Amino acid sequence: MGTRSVTILAFPGVQSLDVAGPFEVFAGAQRAAAAYSVEADYEVSVVAADPGPVTCESGLGLQATGLPPRTARFDTLILPGGTGVDVARGDSALVDWVRGAATRSRRVVTVCSGALLAAEAGLLDGRRATTHWARAAQLATDYPAVEVDADPIYLRDGNVWSSAGVTAGIDLALALVEDDLGTDVAQLIARWLVMFLHRPGGQTQFATPVWVRRAERSPVRQVQSRVEDAPGGDHRVSTMAEAAAMSERHFTRVFTAEVGETPSRFVERVRTEAARRELESTGDTLDVIATRCGFGTSETLRRAFHRRLQTSPDAYRRRFATTGRTTP
Repeated sequence: MGTRSVTILAFPGVQSLDVAGPFEVFAGAQRAAAAYSVEADYEVSVVAADPGPVTCESGLGLQATGLPPRTARFDTLILPGGTGVDVARGDSALVDWVRGAATRSRRVVTVCSGALLAAEAGLLDGRRATTHWARAAQLATDYPAVEVDADPIYLRDGNVWSSAGVTAGIDLALALVEDDLGTDVAQLIARWLVMFLHRPGGQTQFATPVWVRRAERSPVRQVQSRVEDAPGGDHRVSTMAEAAAMSERHFTRVFTAEVGETPSRFVERVRTEAARRELESTGDTLDVIATRCGFGTSETLRRAFHRRLQTSPDAYRRRFATTGRTTP
């Protein structure tokens, strides 16, 4: 396949795992590929505008070489994130280098808030991209030409790949190796890193109900808690409105304004999370889990999983089950 140059841009205040995670995946690819007699030759480097030590946001030091010349070509250009990305995207010379390097790269990868740097260079205009959930609103506000999807762990739009925060960069790097060299090689690297092959790109960043906004009004907060405490209960809008002592129309308007989603979507979110936990920790059938979590039927459960997680309950269980029992 020839040498594939993987170039990771560093800057003061970069998130160290955004750099080290992908670096370790690609660095381990050659040894993993050899185990399957697959040719692999990744040349991984960390570069920066000022060569030498680069201090990460945690205080950890990285050693970087200078920026490659403007004629250099790259296989994979990786733009990590971190608290320093706001200063980095304000550096016109650095942004100009990123813009030019991207045109000479087979693919461009953003990790976490590195999407902001890519957007500043115009690389995400008209594209769908993700980033760390805490930076999604900023990305959408500052760069309205970008279609921001804060939910997936990572996604691809053409030759641009983007991922959520920190450890999601490892998932994305494994997906890139899998795309280049196949599942077996990526699986072996994952085993060396003591992790799953990689989480599906469409899996949501929002793993538990604690990520959901809490309503300001006490009656609505109490309804949220009621749903989370008993996902399988009667949570029709009329029932929730009655519990909040509001009319259905008023309750729906207040709930949506304060929580950020409609009551029905909130209930589906909570029930999906409950079903995820059941799939991870029990060997019960989908019908039993669907009934217990309030979906009623396994088909309704499947549709909710595909809608929210872009995977099926069966595939999710195979990847994440922690129980030793065999699924009936």
